[in-house]
Amino acid sequence: MALQTKIFDIEKRTYNFALEIINLVNKFRQTTVAFILGKQIIRSGTSINSNLIHAKSSLTKKEFVYYLNNAKKEAKETKSWLQMITDSGLVPHIKGQDLINENEEIIKILVKSVKKSQNLI
Repeated sequence: MALQTKIFDIEKRTYNFALEIINLVNKFRQTTVAFILGKQIIRSGTSINSNLIHAKSSLTKKEFVYYLNNAKKEAKETKSWLQMITDSGLVPHIKGQDLINENEEIIKILVKSVKKSQNLI
């Protein structure tokens, strides 16, 4: 029961994080690089929440862990894109760093959730 509550909390958090990513990309300059990087970070950044929704709907514990792992992988990919767009100057350093910090917190939560869930199998 407690794990489901934690999933709900992280689900809300990753949903809000996805909205932050979308709003960030909407402010990018209109360049080819911004378009390509924007597509990449939107895909990975919104996929974190999507995978958590799949996990919550899983029929088995194994499937649940599978989707949690996918969410963790997408979060790690998103961190890489955030670092790239921040270091390249596409976003102000402070805004990029705030999102990187939130992303790192999400990764930590997902890593702990995966470890805890794997012990239940």
